[in-house]
Amino acid sequence: MKIALIGATGFVGSALLAEALQRGHSVTALHRNPAKLPAQAGLTVVQADVYDAAQVAAAVAGAEVVISAFNPGWDKAAIHNLFLKGQDAIVAGVKAAGVKRFITVGGAGSLYVAPGVQLVDTPDFPAEWKQGALAAREALTRIRDEAALDWTFVSPPVFLAPGERSGQYQLGGEEVPFKGEAPAGISVADLAVAIVDEAEQAKHVKARFTAFNA
Repeated sequence: MKIALIGATGFVGSALLAEALQRGHSVTALHRNPAKLPAQAGLTVVQADVYDAAQVAAAVAGAEVVISAFNPGWDKAAIHNLFLKGQDAIVAGVKAAGVKRFITVGGAGSLYVAPGVQLVDTPDFPAEWKQGALAAREALTRIRDEAALDWTFVSPPVFLAPGERSGQYQLGGEEVPFKGEAPAGISVADLAVAIVDEAEQAKHVKARFTAFNA
């Protein structure tokens, strides 16, 4: 496939890049500083500012699917506004380019822990992650109203950590997945497996899913 990837040097994005290239897909990575991505077979790096919809549109044109692992950085004081600004520009750019298939990675905060109660609204949700989680929840709300795209929203489980690729995972929907009495987790490599599987198989079009290691 021809995949356009946003956020290819980030935690999730770098795992996505490795997984997609390993499978033989052709990947175009968008980056403000292309020098940060070393040359690899199957990889094209295009200079683009993801906060600029026109630059996004030019960079993703011709892709079969756009995968966004965009995150402005958890250390940014204005992460809430920056996340939504970037997300809105990316969505607008993908639409302007005429690409229908769009997969975006959000957070676990909008997963439900009980009927009507999302994780981000629980008292023990870490303050340092809250603004980013609220922004990702708003991004999910906005994408659900998006009729022009065949979108998929990916919420990682509560625990997302470095780890080896097993290639094995289980799928969930709107709820926080659990392993016994504790929230489940997944290695970032296996999350990438699940996301590239979704790019290939399109099982969650216009839907949100999560993936976790059993």
